[in-house]
Amino acid sequence: MPKLSDSVLYLMSISAGLVVANLYYNQPLLHQISVTFEVSESAVSNVALATQLGYALGLLFVIPLGDKVSNKKILQFDFLLMVASLLAAALSRSLWLLILSNLLIGFSSAIPQLFVPMAAKLADEKDRGRAIGIVMSGLLIGILGSRVISGLVGERYGWQMMYYVAAVLMVPLLILLQLKLPKIVPEYKGSYGSLLKSIRYYFKTEPSVRLAALRGGLAFAGVSAFWTTLVFLMEDSFGYGSDITGAFGLLGVAGALAAAYVGKLSDKMDKGKIILYSTLLLIGSWVALFFSENSMVGLIIGVILVDLGLQALHITNQNIIFSKNPEARNRVNTIYMVGFFAGGALGTSLGAYAWEHFKWTGVSILGFTLSAAIICVHLICKERS
Repeated sequence: MPKLSDSVLYLMSISAGLVVANLYYNQPLLHQISVTFEVSESAVSNVALATQLGYALGLLFVIPLGDKVSNKKILQFDFLLMVASLLAAALSRSLWLLILSNLLIGFSSAIPQLFVPMAAKLADEKDRGRAIGIVMSGLLIGILGSRVISGLVGERYGWQMMYYVAAVLMVPLLILLQLKLPKIVPEYKGSYGSLLKSIRYYFKTEPSVRLAALRGGLAFAGVSAFWTTLVFLMEDSFGYGSDITGAFGLLGVAGALAAAYVGKLSDKMDKGKIILYSTLLLIGSWVALFFSENSMVGLIIGVILVDLGLQALHITNQNIIFSKNPEARNRVNTIYMVGFFAGGALGTSLGAYAWEHFKWTGVSILGFTLSAAIICVHLICKERS
């Protein structure tokens, strides 16, 4: 197995960021799209929903292939679908065609979740956490930057242009990846059907994977509740609109930049302690947010802490499951990420309910409770994590 060089590692990190950005370009463009097709905001929200649904399907049906099919072959077919989907979105003449195109964009843009286990496989054992952290840094910066770039491009050139730009970016990126990435040929020889069935096997037999998915899901539920309701708080307490709320996302850069450091730390420090400390950081962030309904400074501190806590927990979870299941890193990552995003969906719903009935106090108590639940799960099941 070839050694993972820093140049290849950073190429994977940049690639993860550029590809995952495809999932989020549409969010600032939804109003423009609704005007173009003369539909309601609720109808156009299905564009964003389709992208997320496609991403979930990609996690389930594409990512496990990393344990069976050569990485370069997967990238070749996946990027071709990605470029075609982005161009189809730009050329869409009806909302339903745009929704279908975004479903395929989401499906093909799950590919960054191949880069994370790929980095774990290629890195030396003592550097595995650092490699995961660097790839995650790129992925997180891609998420944060995508909304800003999309808003600027859409405002000046129209929403279609963003899809054209994204499609053009993917072509040289694929060429670079094909030239620079080491070829990985997995050892799994079974059928695709048996590969998917084995995901259930790992879920049933690997408690560390189940616990990591539960911890990650609970943490992401709290963070999703926060971001779902922040726009309402900004309008109610400060009179700010969605533009200022979106700018809050840039504060997450602190978490993105810290991801590489946390990954390196998890190679040297007891992972159970990192889980405990990162969860305490999450709890502390919710305490700060509870008292910040009318304090912009408090909100800024809370945002930075909640993102740092989430990323520290997330990277440590992945380091644990990749270390214990080297032969099935893509399949256990599928289990973990499905649990992670299922938690996010639950948090979005619970956050909206908490805001509607109990406003910011309810949201803060919800986030605190979800974070405290991670501590309970970790302490009760410590021996199996």
